Amino acid sequence: MTLVKICGIRSIEDALASIDAGADALGFHVELEHSKCPIDAENAARIIKELSPEVSSVVVTTLDNADAIINTADQTGGNTVQLQGDVSADVIRELKKRRPNLKVWRAVHVMGDNAAADAKKYEDLVDRILLDSMDKKTGARGGTGKTHDWSMSKKIVESVSTPVILAGGLTPGNVSEAIRTVRPYMVDVESGVSNTDGTKDIEKVKLFVERAKN
Repeated sequence: MTLVKICGIRSIEDALASIDAGADALGFHVELEHSKCPIDAENAARIIKELSPEVSSVVVTTLDNADAIINTADQTGGNTVQLQGDVSADVIRELKKRRPNLKVWRAVHVMGDNAAADAKKYEDLVDRILLDSMDKKTGARGGTGKTHDWSMSKKIVESVSTPVILAGGLTPGNVSEAIRTVRPYMVDVESGVSNTDGTKDIEKVKLFVERAKN
């Protein structure tokens, strides 16, 4: 069964409702450039403290140095960091050395043939590889509401040993097709289940989870 991450959480109400709907992971945009639903570390910590440890609490960030990433993870209490920026292999090794229990997900932005090579570089270093879209106009890395070439994502899933998370423009309307095409370990959605103010449309969350898991 494909797992589901609901991203852009900013309230305990949306967090608990998403979990009740069947979400396996929740994402918090802490120090994420161009985010439409940012949250500071203190408020993220308040929410994460109320969550079951079985739920992946994912700090999504474009921070790119080990000290800043570790500090943010420690402040929030998140058990996972999702690195959306150009974080080097050396920084990831340092994170794993200094915080061996912290899960590390590394985003690869699928914009061309080099995405497969990028994914291969990190497959032995990280716990998950996340395939996402990037908005070339704004520079936004994640939360773009844009899909990318799923055929390329499928090739990456087939070529790496690390479990792959599919993100980028997913909605209740296309998630079933995306899963059939790519066969990811997990799907990740933010704008596709959000209201205009960034809160979650829980009916869309329920529909997304239902279609992803069936």
